[in-house]
Amino acid sequence: MCLGIPGEVIEIMADRPDLAKVDVSGVKRAINIGLLADQEIGPGDWVLIHVGFALSKIDEEEAKAAMEFLESIGKAYEDEIAALKESQIL
Repeated sequence: MCLGIPGEVIEIMADRPDLAKVDVSGVKRAINIGLLADQEIGPGDWVLIHVGFALSKIDEEEAKAAMEFLESIGKAYEDEIAALKESQIL
């Protein structure tokens, strides 16, 4: 199963403006934000992530609701978080 997971933008990478460091449940990784080039994305914004790409900008309330749903479905969510941890950046 593939999931879209909400993450909070921590910073836009200075040398690669198409990449952002994003926090997903405490896991930090680089995410491609190029698909959202027509929107302003910055620290504190929330994005919906799938396979390393930000697909849409969402608000914090929507992010919270999505996380609650993902946590409620159990194993698929745990597997997705485990995969994120394996690719964590510092």
